Amino acid sequence: MIIDANNLILGRLGTYVAKNALLGEKIDIVNCESCVMTGDRDRIFEDYDTKLKMGIPAKGPFTRRMPDRFVKRAIRGMLPYKKERGRTAFDNIKCHIGIPENLKNQKIDIIKSANVEKIPNLKYITIKEICKHIGAKI
Repeated sequence: MIIDANNLILGRLGTYVAKNALLGEKIDIVNCESCVMTGDRDRIFEDYDTKLKMGIPAKGPFTRRMPDRFVKRAIRGMLPYKKERGRTAFDNIKCHIGIPENLKNQKIDIIKSANVEKIPNLKYITIKEICKHIGAKI
């Protein structure tokens, strides 16, 4: 299954992907940088700034900065990744920036229930903007 994450809410996309991965399906998520997170822009930036300042940079906690890893880490929180079943499901999920050459000619699914147009407010920010703010070199 190939899913286009363009204008999809990260949490809703994550729950859908996690559930299907636990059922044994292999999933590729393309356009991870275009996925969105809802909420106030300044509040989201403030939360990630606080997260970055915790701990010691060499020892952790480590924060994923690239959009594909950022999305995969968010989905990992929705899986029982410390158990064998969750680890297998997590290994079945692949995230990509843009659309890779080997997936261009295949059918790409869109999750309508996770689209950002479903929410009533207009406060959202793309994963690309968050990653740039926390130090990704995109």
